[in-house]
Amino acid sequence: MDRQQISRIAHRHHPVAAPLSDGSVARLLERALPAGDGRLLDLGCGQGAWLLRALSARPGLRAVGVDLDADGLTAARQAAEQLGVVRRLGLHHQDAREFEAKEPFDAVFCIGSTHAFGGLSQTLAAARPLLAPSGVAVVGEGYWQREPDPASLEIFGDGFHDLAGTVARVTADGWIPVYGHTSSAAELDEYEFCWTGSLAEWALDHPADPGSADALRVAAEHREEWLGGYRGVFGFVTLVLRRAAP
Repeated sequence: MDRQQISRIAHRHHPVAAPLSDGSVARLLERALPAGDGRLLDLGCGQGAWLLRALSARPGLRAVGVDLDADGLTAARQAAEQLGVVRRLGLHHQDAREFEAKEPFDAVFCIGSTHAFGGLSQTLAAARPLLAPSGVAVVGEGYWQREPDPASLEIFGDGFHDLAGTVARVTADGWIPVYGHTSSAAELDEYEFCWTGSLAEWALDHPADPGSADALRVAAEHREEWLGGYRGVFGFVTLVLRRAAP
């Protein structure tokens, strides 16, 4: 099974593809979305969960999603049709790094997908020219809750900092946090149990599928890495950012 298919299955029982509860997603959107009309962009939108929720809540919004997962975009379009918002949603099957906008956006999202740009700073650099002057960037990024051990570094690499260092990187790049949410231990555990459990459940329900054994193996490996390694070490922060005045 390819990584995109695994991700779609693993996230099917979770509000978004990030360790955030339904209530946390609602609060972040409340702080990030424009009050009236506006345009949203999600770089690495997957199945469009953030955009679909925003469009359903705010009839004056239009949105664009960009992702390399064609099947995920198809699922997003089908969900938009069911919700009656498909005419306000544009989807682009392309590398998010290559996306160019004809007009600026009021909010640019990249939550859990900063790796597509090479890291947090590169993601913010890509978002900057896409934003309207008073627009916000909403980024979700991992950070270290405590000093990482070698196993955690092997899984996630050495691109993360602690929370203070993560925010310092953002402000050094000319951004000001206007809201933020650090995922709780309960949210992180819920996410991991959903991720591994959804994948294992799918495999058990589809024993004849060629990908069943692979899905069970990936779920077991991921569960072991989490429970036996990075649980309590890896954290996740979602920041709502505005650009500092010139």
